[in-house]
Amino acid sequence: MENIKAKLGQGGLLLAAMGIISIVLSIFNYNIRLLAWIDVWGGTVGWIIRVLLILGGGALFFLFGRDNED
Repeated sequence: MENIKAKLGQGGLLLAAMGIISIVLSIFNYNIRLLAWIDVWGGTVGWIIRVLLILGGGALFFLFGRDNED
């Protein structure tokens, strides 16, 4: 069970990092190939999806990625 929690935490960190990188690259009109579909629905929805990636990934990381101290 701990292995699954660790993987969820790592996945959350990856999602948050991809959201941040996508925001930085979108300033220069580039995007991560995996996230190229984000701007299909328009710029505003693309920004909302990027922010949700960061928030959702951060939530997964803080819920499952940190070690529980007893």
